[in-house]
Amino acid sequence: MNSLTIAAITFGIIFIAELPDKTALASLVLGTRYRASWVFTGIAAAFAVHVGLALVAGRLLALLPHRWVEGVVGVLFVGGALMLLFGHEEDEEGVERKPRAATFWPVATTGFLTVLVAEFGDLTQIMTANLAAKYDDPAAVGIGSWLALCAVAGVAIVGGQKLMKHVPLKLITRIAAAVMLVMAGVSITQAVVG
Repeated sequence: MNSLTIAAITFGIIFIAELPDKTALASLVLGTRYRASWVFTGIAAAFAVHVGLALVAGRLLALLPHRWVEGVVGVLFVGGALMLLFGHEEDEEGVERKPRAATFWPVATTGFLTVLVAEFGDLTQIMTANLAAKYDDPAAVGIGSWLALCAVAGVAIVGGQKLMKHVPLKLITRIAAAVMLVMAGVSITQAVVG
């Protein structure tokens, strides 16, 4: 099988697996709050690190204590939900709100760290490692995986920007916080139950 075919297969598998993932939600929320290109830069860099780890140490990732990873992710989701609910200024009714003005590095770093921690040991990272082992073409698998992850994040960020034009930010924030609390509950339950 040639490298282009392997990259395309990897892209399709990882794209579908990542769509319902927590990173899409995090990308959407960050995209409503900050400049989209800065958020995307941080998220894309984090995905590059994850794909690199999956390619280099794929089999070892499955051996890490999954309970600890889930526990940390759960706590981070609770923190994120609390920041969404209590860490923003009130919106004026009827006034279109632009994403917060911030500088590049804090925004990109927020996107990077959010994805770096949330995606550690994630299904798509393990799938990338397995695909790299199966096809014995790490470059094609890495490119296909990274492009798929970036595509999902891009769709979510653009979706967040468009959504903000039609739905009040306060409602988006409350829904996102509720979803994050549900995800936190799932992660913490998995950490406790195993």
